[in-house]
Amino acid sequence: MVYYLIVCRSLTYAQRTASVLERAGITARILRSPKSIAGEGCSHAVKVSERRLSDALVLLNRAYLPPKRIYMTEADGSYREVDL
Repeated sequence: MVYYLIVCRSLTYAQRTASVLERAGITARILRSPKSIAGEGCSHAVKVSERRLSDALVLLNRAYLPPKRIYMTEADGSYREVDL
């Protein structure tokens, strides 16, 4: 199953992001970003299904919570950054 990781700048922002999405009926799960995409130290991400990404991005922009980066899962389990 394809899903996206919305990388947030802190745990607090990840919690706010997940809260906005959950209130709109979009399933969102907070997790630590995998080391391969964490970059500068530890970061947190919100996992969203492929079919709900566009709705999620609209909601997050309205809530002034723009994502730091977005990654898509590849078939081999790796991640590929998606341009915003």
